[in-house]
Amino acid sequence: MTAEAHLKSSVKSAVRHINPGWRRHPGVRTGEELSRGERAADSMRNGMGSWMFVFVAVGFLAVWMTVNAVLAHSTGHTFDAYPFILLNLVLSCVAALQGAILLIAAKRSDQVASELAQHDYEADCQSREMLEVLTREFNELRTQHGEQSKQLAELLARLPKAAAGPEAPGRD
Repeated sequence: MTAEAHLKSSVKSAVRHINPGWRRHPGVRTGEELSRGERAADSMRNGMGSWMFVFVAVGFLAVWMTVNAVLAHSTGHTFDAYPFILLNLVLSCVAALQGAILLIAAKRSDQVASELAQHDYEADCQSREMLEVLTREFNELRTQHGEQSKQLAELLARLPKAAAGPEAPGRD
């Protein structure tokens, strides 16, 4: 096998080894590749970390207080009187659950970051190995080129002597 063919073979096998496919990349995995808990954490994080959630929460609070104020004014009876104790209880429960959900989402983000770091480390190691192989191949080719250059220089040095032909006897 020639050095060039060996180099091409080495590069192809290294590239196949480095790029196993994007679907296994930690930052790209989706759908069925994620556990139910991972999908739930991602959904909750995306839902609670949005402006829509803020607007819905503010709207819910406004509706709750408005309905109670209107009921208190028109009928004198409400399902949650002015200090809004029931609303306070609901908001406390939401805050407790939201804290836990945000911790779960943060844990999930840390897991993805850890997987990405591991993936990057493995890719770097494989790249280093491939670079070492290519460096060795390059050095071999450079050595061969140097030897061939020396041989060519020797042949070129002999060429003028051979072109002049044998010297005639008796000539000075």
